[in-house]
Amino acid sequence: MSKNPPGMSMDHVSPLRESSDVMLTEFRTKSPRRRHRARLLGATLTLLLATLPVAAAHADTATREDVPRTVPSLFNWSAQEGSYAFGSRTRLVAHDAASRRVARTLAADLRAAGKGAVPVTGGPSRTGDIVVDVDAARKQLGGEGYELSAGSSLEITGAAETGAFYGTRTLLQLLSQSDEIPAGRTVDVPQYKERGVGVCACYVHISTDWLENLVRDMAYRKLNQLLLEIKVKSAAHPEANTWGYYSRSEIRRIVALGEKYHVTIVPEINSPGHMDPWIQDRPDLQLVDADGNAQPSRLDITKPEAFTYYKSLIDEYGKVFPGKWWHMGADEYMLGSDFAKYPQVLKYARAKYGANATPQDAFIDFVNRVEAYAASKGKHLRIWNDGLTGANTVPVEPGTTVEHWLDVKVKPSRLIAQGYPVMNAAYSLYVIRGGFHSDTRKLYDEQWDPRSFEGEKLASREGITGAKISLWPDNGRGETENEVAAATRMPLAHIAQTTWGTPHPDASYAEFTARAGAVGHAPGWRDLTKVPLADGTYTLADRGRRTDPAPVRLARTADGYATLTNADGACLETRSGKLTLNVPLEPGSAATWETCDAKNTLQRWQLTRAAGGFRITNAITCMTLDATPDGRLVQYPPDQETPTAWTLTQS
Repeated sequence: MSKNPPGMSMDHVSPLRESSDVMLTEFRTKSPRRRHRARLLGATLTLLLATLPVAAAHADTATREDVPRTVPSLFNWSAQEGSYAFGSRTRLVAHDAASRRVARTLAADLRAAGKGAVPVTGGPSRTGDIVVDVDAARKQLGGEGYELSAGSSLEITGAAETGAFYGTRTLLQLLSQSDEIPAGRTVDVPQYKERGVGVCACYVHISTDWLENLVRDMAYRKLNQLLLEIKVKSAAHPEANTWGYYSRSEIRRIVALGEKYHVTIVPEINSPGHMDPWIQDRPDLQLVDADGNAQPSRLDITKPEAFTYYKSLIDEYGKVFPGKWWHMGADEYMLGSDFAKYPQVLKYARAKYGANATPQDAFIDFVNRVEAYAASKGKHLRIWNDGLTGANTVPVEPGTTVEHWLDVKVKPSRLIAQGYPVMNAAYSLYVIRGGFHSDTRKLYDEQWDPRSFEGEKLASREGITGAKISLWPDNGRGETENEVAAATRMPLAHIAQTTWGTPHPDASYAEFTARAGAVGHAPGWRDLTKVPLADGTYTLADRGRRTDPAPVRLARTADGYATLTNADGACLETRSGKLTLNVPLEPGSAATWETCDAKNTLQRWQLTRAAGGFRITNAITCMTLDATPDGRLVQYPPDQETPTAWTLTQS
């Protein structure tokens, strides 16, 4: 990656910034006539700024001492005399339906942030009020930009509802630091339209509480897209319902939260590779090599019934994911192998595309068939880039968004030149459980921005939709959810900063870390590291009396779970059954007492209060500890067996 600052130099930007600061300073007058003229000047200035290259428009202003700290940093803050004071008489003033929706969400978040019940009213506004306005005439703000002005009252204006909402996220960040906000004004517009996070909840289950925390924190930092490679419990294919799935009601709750907080949820079922979560018990759909060996992770793209199967999954997901996107993955189909071992693929390609066709054409053919079917359902297709090797003669359908994560022969510049929207999902932005972690400090010091792809740095933003960090469980037991949450804090702040504004708002990474710490977590974010019982010795028993009461030593772990140690000094662990990504995910597999190991995440348990006692859930498998009628300890998904209620009575 280049270590040179991206975009225009500050010397090039300074004259405009200096003149804009002078113009914005004139807004301090309280004369109604002058204020009207100032608004016109402000609108003109905003339009001018909106037409500039974004690298210039988002030049670094956050090093000034009078700029409040936010993530992303505020653009072009013009300080004024005085301050805005939030207090017990503050009201939210909103005049139309869109503004009231934003105001009601803000009111709920203020309550969650401990700011009390702030009423929503139609006005007129008075000193101390917060005015939320959605004004379609402010076209220069675009769909996500906003203007925030703080003085005797505070005004947030967006041309669209999403923009006004983002203005309220800035306000919440400011109020998290103080109820008194310095007077000033900013017009804040994002550089990139896609600012995201990708999560593979595809093999190893991730708790919905954790995902909901992520959605809230994303929105708080103005991130707007969450990719979920996720398995929804299937009604059409019950044979695929091994553990790792989510119920439809769970998905609907996550999607609804995303809609409320302007985070688009993009579902993914990876195909035609990595299909083993779906077809491990469907050998009829698996690709078979020349020696007759079936590949449980590879869908046979030459079979019509395989495509019919995948279409049925799209249909099922469409019932819970109403958005406009469908991600089919399309990565690593031949991981550890090659097409030469599967002659039927080349035969299929030549039968359909002629004698010069390649096996890769059959792969692209499958991608294009998925694209056409998704389009018929009103959805746009997204794929990973590594399957586009250049060995194909059949092109990917125009308009397909390519998420570039791996350096291969076909570079991002070529994809953009061919007209494909490209998102930067660089591997340098990944956080892998128990593996590679993005070096956010290094990226910050290098002034990384979304033009910096794996293998290529582009000179222009043109054709780049944005960027995202990715959270993958390649070693599922390598870290717990709480450890991943801690590891993700700065990558989340960094991707928010680089996709919205300048990549380097502070002189040092330490200062940027302090900025992220100052704004904290979103209102409504739940601390999942709390253990509801103190360390000590307890008698563990199930309410159904299927197990004999036994003494256990409960001890909190550093990442916010608990270990349970019996009288013999052994720790409760789940380890039996089929392993997937190094995790025992087989429902009904045993929980046993094993040699204690502080590094063994499978010995960590989450305790949550439930009717009649506690529910005990494994930190990695997310299955509950249950007692069988004959007194054995097993783990089950909570929808397959009613979770056992456990009592822990302190000795």
